[in-house]
Amino acid sequence: MIVPAELDQLDLQLLEALQRNARSTFADLGTLVGLKAPAVHERVKRLETRGFLRGYTAQVDGRRLGFELTAFVSVITAPERTYDDFTTQLALLPEVLEMHSVAGDETFILKFTTRSTGHLDDLLSRIKRIAGIARTRTTIVLSTPFERPGVVVVSEPATVSP
Repeated sequence: MIVPAELDQLDLQLLEALQRNARSTFADLGTLVGLKAPAVHERVKRLETRGFLRGYTAQVDGRRLGFELTAFVSVITAPERTYDDFTTQLALLPEVLEMHSVAGDETFILKFTTRSTGHLDDLLSRIKRIAGIARTRTTIVLSTPFERPGVVVVSEPATVSP
């Protein structure tokens, strides 16, 4: 793994720990990395200022709130469609959780959650009304064996059983 030169091992450990639990106290983080709380506070503030930490969020269980269906929609746009206008239009749809500009046949891949297939149908209708969409393809998620929020900060080589 290539690590930016401006980060040391303690910074990486702090990033990893904050991804696991952003509510950790500076004292808890200090115990983990062998520093006093004020030194951890200074490092975390520096990571925030330099953009390595973009913010802190809670992981809400969408299913418990009635969002039972997760889907991915591949979108192919017409050549005349402007990137900024299109992404702005999609950002207005609260169900869209992620939007990725991709290489390949599709122009974008969207991830979203809905309450039902009826809600999904309504959302697809709203998406298809956005000017410049040539075609969409929807894939409904049946199950999610695991999700890994965040990014790999401190990695160890994976071992796979034969």
